Amino acid sequence: MLLESLRVLDLAGGDADAVTRLLADLGADVLKVEPPGGSPARTAPPLLNGVSISFALHNANKRSVTLNAADEGDRRRFDELAAGADIVVDSGRPGRAADFGTSCAALADRFTHLVTMSVTDFGTTGPYSDWQATDAVLYALSGALSRSGPTTGNPVLPPDGIASATAAVQAAWALLVAYYNRLRCGTGDYLDFSRFDAVITVLDPIFGAQGQVAAARRGVTRWRGRPKNQDAYPIYPCRDGYVRLCVMSPRQWRGLWAWLGEPAEYADPKFGVIGERFAVWPQISMLVRDLFADQDMADLVAAGQARGVPIAAVGDPAAVLAGDHFTAAGAATTAELAPGLRAVIPTGYYVVDDQRAGFRTPAPALGDAEIGWRTEPSPVPAPDAAVGARPFAGVRIVDLGVIVAGGETSRLFGDLGAEVIKVESAAYPDGLRQTRAGSAMSESFAWTHRNNLGLGLDLRSSAGSGIFGRLVGAADAVFANFKPGTLAALGFSYDALRGLNPRVVLAESSAFGETGPWSARMGYGPLVRATTGVTALWTAPDSAEADTDRHPFYDATTVFPDHVVARVTAIGALAALIAARRTGVGAHVHVSQAETAVNQLDTSYVARAGGPSVVPDTSIDLVCPCSGDDEWCVVSIRSDAEWSSVTAILGDPELTSDPRFGTAAERYEHRAALVAELSRHTRYRTPADVGELLQTAGVAAGPMNRPPDIAEHPQLTHRTVFADMTHPLIEHPLPAETGPAPFRNIPAALQRPAPLPGQDTRVICRRVLGLEDAETDRLIADGVLFATGD
Repeated sequence: MLLESLRVLDLAGGDADAVTRLLADLGADVLKVEPPGGSPARTAPPLLNGVSISFALHNANKRSVTLNAADEGDRRRFDELAAGADIVVDSGRPGRAADFGTSCAALADRFTHLVTMSVTDFGTTGPYSDWQATDAVLYALSGALSRSGPTTGNPVLPPDGIASATAAVQAAWALLVAYYNRLRCGTGDYLDFSRFDAVITVLDPIFGAQGQVAAARRGVTRWRGRPKNQDAYPIYPCRDGYVRLCVMSPRQWRGLWAWLGEPAEYADPKFGVIGERFAVWPQISMLVRDLFADQDMADLVAAGQARGVPIAAVGDPAAVLAGDHFTAAGAATTAELAPGLRAVIPTGYYVVDDQRAGFRTPAPALGDAEIGWRTEPSPVPAPDAAVGARPFAGVRIVDLGVIVAGGETSRLFGDLGAEVIKVESAAYPDGLRQTRAGSAMSESFAWTHRNNLGLGLDLRSSAGSGIFGRLVGAADAVFANFKPGTLAALGFSYDALRGLNPRVVLAESSAFGETGPWSARMGYGPLVRATTGVTALWTAPDSAEADTDRHPFYDATTVFPDHVVARVTAIGALAALIAARRTGVGAHVHVSQAETAVNQLDTSYVARAGGPSVVPDTSIDLVCPCSGDDEWCVVSIRSDAEWSSVTAILGDPELTSDPRFGTAAERYEHRAALVAELSRHTRYRTPADVGELLQTAGVAAGPMNRPPDIAEHPQLTHRTVFADMTHPLIEHPLPAETGPAPFRNIPAALQRPAPLPGQDTRVICRRVLGLEDAETDRLIADGVLFATGD
C-alpha cells in the first residue's frame, strides 16, 4: 500500500469524513476518534435499514476509538495519539479538538512534525467565517449555479454531493502536499481549509480551464448573463431514452456525416471545424434527431462507436453500479455496509499496479479498535530541503497530459516547484491551444500549463522514442491521459518505463478505466457524465417548468469531473512518490473519470439503488428569485429549528402554522409551493441581503454569484485565493489560484508563463538530455524535435 506508513488521527465528521477515507484507501492507518455516544454523522440520512449511507461509505477502511473528553485518562490518551500521528484532521467550528482543550493550530505548534487541518465551510477567519454552507449554497456562491439551467427562468442546482466531494478531494491533496513537504524539511504545517475556496477553484472554476470547445470562445468579458448554449454537447431522444453526442475533431465529424447518409449540403471540409459546424448545427440537428428517433440507446451507441463518433447513452444512476462495466472492472462490489447489511457500492478512485486500492473493510463499529497505532512510526529522514522551500523542487515530471484533466494534474505539481516538461507533437497539439482568431494563446492554456516547459517531440518516430526514453530515465514521474493501450502501443507500457527507471511513477487517467466493456470507448467529460448517470441527475426539480421542446438535462456547461479527476490523479501520483522515497520503487496509478464521477456521488447512487428501504434525506434546497435582473438566491432548510428561524426572521408566523410545511417530509413534498411562499419575501430583496439575513438566523443561504462577484468576493480576497497572473501573449491579467490551501510553511504558487509549443526544446536537450547543440539541430532538421521559431 502506497501510504502504509502514514498515521492519520481523524477527528472530523460529516462531509469531512471523505477526506480521510481517500488516505485510508491508499493504505494510511486512519484512527477515528468518537465521543462515547458516537459521531452524529452515524445517524445522518439517507438511511438504509437504519444505517447512515454516507457514514458507512466515507468511513470504510478506518478504525474507531472512543474517547471521553471529560475523562482525564482519555485526555491523556488523546495527547499520546496526537503526538504519534503524522496527520490530524478536524472539522467544524470549534471542532472536536476543542473538546480536549486544544485546536489543530495549537497541535501543530505543540508537535512540530504534525500536519494538521481544520475543515470548515469558509475558513476560520474573514468576513464570511461564521457563515454556513450546504452543497446548494456552495453551488450558488461559486458560480456553478449561474451556469446551470435554461437561458432564462429558474437556474438548476447541480446534483447534491458533488461540492462536498470536490472539497474533500482538494483537502486530501493539500494534506499530502504538506506531508510530503514535512518528509523533505522535517517540519509539519497547519492548514485552515475552506470548502468554499475548494469549490471555487476545483469544481467549475470560473478562472480556470473550460475545456476544448470553450477555449476558443473565452474572452475578456466577465459578463453576468446565463449560458447561451446549454446544448454544446447535444442530447437526442430515441426509442428507449436519450443519447448524447460529443463530436470534436474533423475525423469524428466525418464519421457522423457518413452516418447521416453523407448529406451534400454539409460535404464541405470546412464543417470539420467546430465553429463552422456550430453555425449550422440547428439544421444538422434535425437530421440527427430523425436518424435516432426510432432506434434504441444500445444500438445507437454501438453504431456510433463503430463509426468513430463519440456517443453515449444517458444512463440511469440507480442501475450504473450493478451494470456490466462497473462489475467487470471491479469498480463496484457487494459489500457489508454494517453487520448484516449488504449493498452494491463503488470501491473507490484508484487502481495501483493493476490492483484495486479502495474498499477493504466496512466502516468500524463504535470504539472497535484498541487505542493505539497499527503501523510503526514513519522514520523522520534528515531534511533535504529548507523550511519555506517549495515541496516539489527537484521533482521532474514528463507530461503527456492534454486538455483539462491531463494538463491540470501536472500544473498542480508545477505550481509547487516541480519541473514539468510538457511533451507535444507538432501534428497533434494540445486541444486547449485552440484560441480565438488573432490570439496566440487561449486563457485556458495559460491557466492550465503555467510553470511548464515546452518540448516539441515526435514520439511516434524511432528517434523520438529514444529521446523520450532518455527523458524517462531522468524523471521521477510520467503523467498521461490517453485511451488505455496508447502508451503501450507507442512502446512505453509501465513495464517498459520501469525498465528504463525502476523508481519512475506512471500516473494516468482515462475516460472509463483500463478494464471493463467501456474501457475502449472514446470519452470526453460530457460522455462520462451521460454514461454514469450524472446527466440524469442534473435536471430541473419541477417537471411542470420544463421546456417540452427540449430534453430535461442541464449539465452541458459544466467541466465536471475533469478538474476533480486532475486532483484525484495528483493524489495518487503523490502517494506513489511518497512510497518511492521509502522503498526506491515506483508504481503505476490509474484513475477512471467515470469511476471518479460515481464516487463523487456515492451516497446518492447507493441510496437510489436501495429502493423503498431507504429513508431519504428530507432537507431541502430552494432557489428563490430576488430583486434585480435574473438574480437568485439559494436557501437550505435542514431541520424544523431552521424552518422556525426562517419564518421568524422573515416575520411571517403564518408560514409556521401552514400544514403544508409542518414537518421536513411535508416541506419536501411541497417544496414548489414553499418556493412560491418564500419568494414573497425574497423577490424584493437583493440576493446578498437574503443571504446575510438568513445566515444571521443560523440558516445556510447565499446569492447566485457571477464571475465579477467572485473576482471581488471579500472572503476570497481576505484569504488570497487568487492572484493576478500575467502572460506576455495575453493582454490582460488572469486571476489564478495561489494554492490548494493556505500553508504556513509552503509559499504561494509560482506563476511562470505557459510555453508555446516547443518553446524550451533546446534548453531541455542541453540541460536534461545532455545533447550537444549540433545534435539538437540535426534532430530538429529531421523532424524528430521541433522548437518555437524554427
